[in-house]
Amino acid sequence: MKQKKLKTREEVLDDFTTKGISIRSWAIKNGFSPSIVRHVLSGKLKGRIGKSHNVAVKLGLKAGKLFRGL
Repeated sequence: MKQKKLKTREEVLDDFTTKGISIRSWAIKNGFSPSIVRHVLSGKLKGRIGKSHNVAVKLGLKAGKLFRGL
């Protein structure tokens, strides 16, 4: 199975800017708290476990599977 290329936080932010998407709207559309998404994109949360892990995986910052137990 081919693995997707992971993105950097800067690349994700650039994608949002290019597409005219706000962090808040992306978070709400994908079922996440906007503050958690902001913290992952700023580097305050590393995306190791729990909700921040799911955010990092969904944004393409981290390889892994979404944890459904939240």
